[in-house]
Amino acid sequence: MNNLLFLNKKEIEACLSVDRFMDKIEDAYMQSRKGNYCMPLRSSIEVENKTILYMPCVAERLIGTKLLTIFPDNHIINKPILDGLMVLNDFETGETTALLDGKTLTSIRTGAVGGVAVKYLSRKDCTSLGVIGAGPQGFYQVLFACRARKIRKVYIYDAFVSDLTAFINNLKYMLKDNKIEFIECKKVEELLENSEIVITATPSNLPVIPNKKELLEGKCYIGIGSYKPNMKEYPNAIWSLANNVFIDSEFAIEESGDISQPLKEGILTKDRIKLFSDLINSDEKHINGETTFFKSVGMALFDLYIGDEIYKIALENNVGQKINC
Repeated sequence: MNNLLFLNKKEIEACLSVDRFMDKIEDAYMQSRKGNYCMPLRSSIEVENKTILYMPCVAERLIGTKLLTIFPDNHIINKPILDGLMVLNDFETGETTALLDGKTLTSIRTGAVGGVAVKYLSRKDCTSLGVIGAGPQGFYQVLFACRARKIRKVYIYDAFVSDLTAFINNLKYMLKDNKIEFIECKKVEELLENSEIVITATPSNLPVIPNKKELLEGKCYIGIGSYKPNMKEYPNAIWSLANNVFIDSEFAIEESGDISQPLKEGILTKDRIKLFSDLINSDEKHINGETTFFKSVGMALFDLYIGDEIYKIALENNVGQKINC
């Protein structure tokens, strides 16, 4: 009889370990450099603006598959845009060992990816953070960025959420740091003027940042939201400021409109696009005093490493629902 562990949203949140998860993302990057893993191109089905994703991965005696649905119109009926499951399997027997809530896993691992990017691409003395998009992705981006840097002011802007009180209160509870001030911005320009690190976490098809060089120069940008070729969060002005464009995987070149569109238009050239794993492995650990840009579309290797770490923490702390099957 196989003991299966099921972890829902609250149970995964109870296993949250910012430091351990960021370390695991760095491990995943290093594993991606070694190439000793199997991660097929993600399979997707698109129907009426609805996306179904299938993402298996095997690495370091770990097996996992994430099944995810992305239904952008769900916000109209007050339901999550993302949903799905992460399945973990025993490497020796293939038995299913755990099922994890896919939307929570995705938000947390993406937050960890963003936090690692902030660690390597922002100045060490940065104290201000701006987040555009006050959804689950934006929430975890703040948590991890505040661990990567000693953030004292967080500026938040969302074009569709009129009251960010609950969002901010939840962040205050999770961060438990009274020295961090949260500012709700009415205009994105206010956020840009005051933020040294800017994270975008929206499903927008049009840039959410104005095309003004004077507002953009000298900041660290983390692009999280655009995951389709038609989606684009950043204006063309960014490409004249950022010397190098870092991506979490080769998938970003084709999948994200933030990369594919400027490439097609000739505004961005491939020689400026670098794998983030190469930066981690280089001697130049931090880039200071210039405009930096990172784009993430995610990969199954991240899900596998974070999913396995959540599973380990759950076992250590007797968290989750045990199912005999």
